[in-house]
Amino acid sequence: MTNTLETVMDRQTQITRESGTSLVSQIVRSVEARIDDKLLRTGARMPSIRQYAYSSAVSRFTVVKAYDRLVANGYLESRRGAGFFVRDRAPLLAALDPNHPPISMPPQFDVAWLVRSMFRPTPPQKMPGIGLLPHDFLDGELIANGLRAVSRQHQNLLLHYGTPQGFLPLRQQLQLKLAALEIAATPQQIITTSGVTQALDLVARQFTQAGDIIFVDDPAWFLMFGSFTLLGAKVIGIPRLPDGPDIAQLAELAALHKPKLFVINSVLHNPTSTSLSSAKAFQVLKLAEQHDFIIVEDDIYCDMHPGSSVQPATRIASLDQLNRVIYLGGFSKTLAANLRVGFIATSRERAQQLSDRKMLTALTTSEIGERVVYKILSEGHYRKHTERLRSRLDAVRDESIKWLESIGMTIDISTPAGMFVWADTGCDTNVLAEKAMNEDILLAPGCLFSPSQLPSRRMRLNVATLFDPEVRAFLEREISR
Repeated sequence: MTNTLETVMDRQTQITRESGTSLVSQIVRSVEARIDDKLLRTGARMPSIRQYAYSSAVSRFTVVKAYDRLVANGYLESRRGAGFFVRDRAPLLAALDPNHPPISMPPQFDVAWLVRSMFRPTPPQKMPGIGLLPHDFLDGELIANGLRAVSRQHQNLLLHYGTPQGFLPLRQQLQLKLAALEIAATPQQIITTSGVTQALDLVARQFTQAGDIIFVDDPAWFLMFGSFTLLGAKVIGIPRLPDGPDIAQLAELAALHKPKLFVINSVLHNPTSTSLSSAKAFQVLKLAEQHDFIIVEDDIYCDMHPGSSVQPATRIASLDQLNRVIYLGGFSKTLAANLRVGFIATSRERAQQLSDRKMLTALTTSEIGERVVYKILSEGHYRKHTERLRSRLDAVRDESIKWLESIGMTIDISTPAGMFVWADTGCDTNVLAEKAMNEDILLAPGCLFSPSQLPSRRMRLNVATLFDPEVRAFLEREISR
C-alpha cells in the first residue's frame, strides 16, 4: 500500500458499533465516499483484508463482505492473487449522468411506448393509465410472510430447477379453484407460467405459424398485438359490445379468414370491465366449433369479480370443459406483479404439448414464487384478501366515475366491478397522453387498445388511481377545454 493510500485510509470514518448501521455498511459508505471524492484514485490498491480488519478493529469476515459489496457496486475490482483495486467508474458515471440523459424521440403512441414508459429507470410518478392496483390496495405483508415461510423450508428445495409443468401442490390447489368456477381439470391439465403474458406467448407459438390469423377483442389488452405480430401472425379485432363480441361480425370474419385462435376476456374485460353473457358465450363456442378455431380465454381479472351469484359471469371453459378452450389465469393483478405466477388449463394432449414447449423455451418457471402462491391459496389467506380488495374497489369506483362525469367525460359502459373504466373524453387521447407525459403523468390512450391503433377519444382509466390531486388538476384543466 502506498503512503498516499495509507494516509487516506487513516482518515476513514470511525467505525462504531453504536451507530445503528451495520459495520459492513459503514465500511462500504466510507470507501465509496472517498472514491467519489477522488481521494482514492483509479487503480489504487486497497489494503489487504487482514490490514483493513486490523486497522478498523473488525473481523476479516466483515471486511470480506464489505469488499464484495463494493465490487458488486462497481467501486472495486478483484484481481486474483493481487488483491482489490479501485475501479475506473468514468464509463458508468457517464451512462448514469442525469445532466446528460439519453436522446429520446418524440412519443409514438404504440404498445412499446407505453411499456417503455412503465419500465423506464424513473417511471412517471402518476400512472392512472396503468393496469396494476396501487400498492396500498395490495398486501405486501402477505407476500413477505409467504416468502419467509418458503425460505424456512429445506434449502435444497430452493436450489434446483422446478418441474416443467409446475409445482404440483400449486396445480392441485388450482384444480380446486377451477372446480369452484365449474371447470373440471386435473393437475395434469394445468401448466404454470411466468404470468399470463408467457401463457399467451406459449399458446400462440404452439398453435399458430407465420401468416396465420388470430382474432382478438377490439378493444383489448394491447401487449398481445405486438407479441403476435412478432410471431408473424395477422391480428384482427372483433368489435366488443357490453355483453361480449359482436357475433355477426365474428361469424362473418371467421368464415372469411379461418382464424387459428380467438383470444377473449370473458370476465371483467380489459379495458371496459364488462363480462360475457351466457348467450354470447354459447354463440362464441358454437362458431369456434363451426369454423374450427381454438378459444383462448384470458381470465386474469377472475378474482376481482364478486361471483355469478351477485353478477352474471359466464366462462366459456365451463361450457366447453377445456375441449376447444384454453383457459388462462394468474395472480399478478391481485397479489403482486413481481411474483409472475400464471397458469394454463386445457386438455391433457394440449397440456403436454405446452409443457414441452415451455421446457424447450424457458426450462421451468420459478418454483419459489409458485410455493409462495401455494401457501397463500392453501391457508385461506387469498380468499380474505380478494374480498377486501373487491370491497376497496367498490368503495372508489362510483366516486371515480361520478368525478369523471363531472369534469365532462362520458362513461357510457356500465362497470359494476373491476378496476377499469373505458371513458369517452371527447378529445383525441393521443394529444391528451402527450400533454400528460410532459407533466410526469402516464395515461393510456384508446389507440393502444385496438389492433388498428387509430386515434381515439376513448381512454382506459384505473379507478383506484384517480384521487391524486395532480392527476385531477390535469384532467380537469384539459377535459374542460
